[in-house]
Amino acid sequence: MLSLETSQTTAESKLAQKNRILLIEDEDLIRDMIVVALEEEGYEVSTSDNGRTALSLLQSPDFNRTSVAPDLIILDLMLPEVNGLDICRLLRHQGDITPILVVSAKSSETDRVLGLEVGADDYLTKPFSMRELIARCRALLRRQKYSSSSSNSVQRYRDISLFSEECRVMVRGTDVNLSPKEFRLLELFMSYPRRVWSREQLIEQVWGLDFMGDTKTVDVHIRWLREKLEQEPSQPEYLITVRGFGYRFG
Repeated sequence: MLSLETSQTTAESKLAQKNRILLIEDEDLIRDMIVVALEEEGYEVSTSDNGRTALSLLQSPDFNRTSVAPDLIILDLMLPEVNGLDICRLLRHQGDITPILVVSAKSSETDRVLGLEVGADDYLTKPFSMRELIARCRALLRRQKYSSSSSNSVQRYRDISLFSEECRVMVRGTDVNLSPKEFRLLELFMSYPRRVWSREQLIEQVWGLDFMGDTKTVDVHIRWLREKLEQEPSQPEYLITVRGFGYRFG
């Protein structure tokens, strides 16, 4: 069963007050319980119980130009009309970098990896406790806030230019769309060229100490980055695997 346990610190509730969350979940009981837990933490929550309706809302120009656009999306996978994987895949294809937390009864390793591969930032399997859900929401929003407040610096390495304040990357003179995690990984690598990072170190630096997944997440994100940065992803020139240790840049 889902638990309504929540962490009730005043400071954290104040931090949540300005954050807006879109919950896309078709099971009434689960949706209502999540809404109660999030609102108790101070989040502003809007909901949708249909994949097509949610996608239309997210793609509406009027919606995205206003202050009601979400800071975080909580997304079920098994939705009516348009499933969650297709929503996630399409948003990322369109360059939408809003953090996405998938919540799903699909709990196999294949399902989790697929969810991450199509662009989700985190994956939580049902059943789950509300305490864990809140913790993951905070972690994703914290990472997003950190990324948005990066200093106005430009890092360059060969054909890659990274603009920290704009959260923008150019490769061989062309803009490429990176998810928040991909961007933070690349920013870290470019800040320390040729340093070897273990998977655990990358998890700590990019996902944070409160990350509750496994280190395979790093491998998935490295593969995505190679596909976007490398001319030959199978023979990388930038993101190099150091067998037995981890990864280095350059």
